[in-house]
Amino acid sequence: MADQDIENAVSRALDEADPRNFTETVDLAVNLRDLDLNDPSNRIDESIVLPAGTGQETSIVVFAEGETALRAEDVADQVMSSDELAELGDDDDAAKDLADDTDFFLAEEGLMQDIGRYLGTVLGPRGKMPDPISPDDDVVEMVDRMRKSVQIRSGDRRTFHTRVGAEDMSAEEIGDNIDVILRRLHADLEKGPMNIDSVYVKTTMGPAVEVA
Repeated sequence: MADQDIENAVSRALDEADPRNFTETVDLAVNLRDLDLNDPSNRIDESIVLPAGTGQETSIVVFAEGETALRAEDVADQVMSSDELAELGDDDDAAKDLADDTDFFLAEEGLMQDIGRYLGTVLGPRGKMPDPISPDDDVVEMVDRMRKSVQIRSGDRRTFHTRVGAEDMSAEEIGDNIDVILRRLHADLEKGPMNIDSVYVKTTMGPAVEVA
């Protein structure tokens, strides 16, 4: 259950946002301190499952063959074969469009080398290299988990953002999502919460509210 201060900040952010004719995303902004982000080992790069989900559609593409591909077709947005992967390698624009339109990728272990060869220069810089699917993995379960996941990535910037929900979710649900993210950051950062300067929550176009 989320800390009351977190939930109160979310409630304020939701209340202070002007009505829009679309459902706004709720975002978290995290400002780091006392970290040398030129050192890649200090950077944040995590996929985190949100307990209440993202509140938004999450696009997932699976590269697979055979039975794995058949099972993935029921749950993924798109399933691509090794032949389609090779075709993408010859069409840079199509590869970039796919990368920009897709939140997460999965690929059978046997295709990972080809992924690197054909799409590495497109997916790598975007932080979207696929998670490998091993023979023992349940691809349906993996896709379902990814639909509730967000990728948090600082790169070399002191401030980074991540989606934590949508404005039609409750403050409690969004607060629970934020709590999970902050707990992960506290565990990952060298000095835990001491490496976090400030945290803000806001809707897409609404004012930022500091999380105490």
